[in-house]
Amino acid sequence: MSPDPVDGDITLRRLAATDLPLLGRWLADPEVRRWWNHDPSPAAVERDFGPGMRGEEPGEDWVVLLDGEPVGLVQRAFVHDYPEEVEVFSRAFDVPLGAVEIDYLLGEAALRGRGLGTRVIRHVVERTWRELPTASDVVVAVVAANVASWRAVERAGLPRVAEVEIEPDNPVDDPLHHVYRLPRP
Repeated sequence: MSPDPVDGDITLRRLAATDLPLLGRWLADPEVRRWWNHDPSPAAVERDFGPGMRGEEPGEDWVVLLDGEPVGLVQRAFVHDYPEEVEVFSRAFDVPLGAVEIDYLLGEAALRGRGLGTRVIRHVVERTWRELPTASDVVVAVVAANVASWRAVERAGLPRVAEVEIEPDNPVDDPLHHVYRLPRP
């Protein structure tokens, strides 16, 4: 028997300095750490998320809110703002200037495996079309071993377009990644 789906209103707000301790806690969660493989120390979280928070780099970090309560993180950026990401996605397709990449995590363990990830991805895709008029595609690369993540992407309606080898975030993983691309409707 699967757990009840998660209901409630999903909204996003920009990551703020006051969110960094919570983000560190999420990154320290064993299930999140398994896939993100990020140092959860306060100094590392500030180092890696502070520049985006302060507008010093082009990517966006958003706190996912469920009925007003923080439950996760979404990152969104134009692929061409990050040359290393262009190189990665170019292994799968010619990357248009308007391609937008998303990444995500659900920080609250009790909410995982209940359909919330799919809802968050759909929400971010819909917001991308509304907020970024030059966005041509939404793209996602997911390490093949992270079945729950790529299933959420597929349930959100993004078609898998390729499988490519990318250096994984966690060195224990095989480099095989599923690549998804959804053109603007």
